[in-house]
Amino acid sequence: MNHNRIVCFDLEMCCWNENGVGTTGEIIEVGLAEIDLVKGEIVKRAQYYVRPQHDEVSLFCVELTGITPRKIQKQGRPLASVIQSMIKNFGGSKKIYAAWGRDDRILAKECEQKGIAMPFNEFINLATLYRIQHRLKDKRIGHREAQEALGIDWEGRQHSGYVDAYNLAKLALKLL
Repeated sequence: MNHNRIVCFDLEMCCWNENGVGTTGEIIEVGLAEIDLVKGEIVKRAQYYVRPQHDEVSLFCVELTGITPRKIQKQGRPLASVIQSMIKNFGGSKKIYAAWGRDDRILAKECEQKGIAMPFNEFINLATLYRIQHRLKDKRIGHREAQEALGIDWEGRQHSGYVDAYNLAKLALKLL
């Protein structure tokens, strides 16, 4: 296990807003940013688009994420192929992965449904870590709000897996 490197990741999923109720479906983007805790810097980044098997990218989803059906059609790959690329380029079970919230559960559930092995075993929920460090016992806080509360500028469009993973890596460097 490499404890000096953490792979921050963020998922974007098919999403809808019907009568004010948001729902999500299959993963359509995985953003990753790896940090080196010894150097204190981001050392690698990647973005993978995933072609959903059962869902479609809604207009609401396009407006939220900027991911269009055309982009998915042209650049999307099956989740199994994306997982293989993640393992090849970032390491699988030899690395610790981190996200804001429980993206690990979302990924694990979809991997299980599609007969794909989970790409990692070790996971850190940075939202929980932040709440513990800042004594926010009963308060949930969003990634961007937490980052800005620590004086770290947000860069780029929120709800892009690539951008969110990069910003999460900046936050992780401060928390870990």
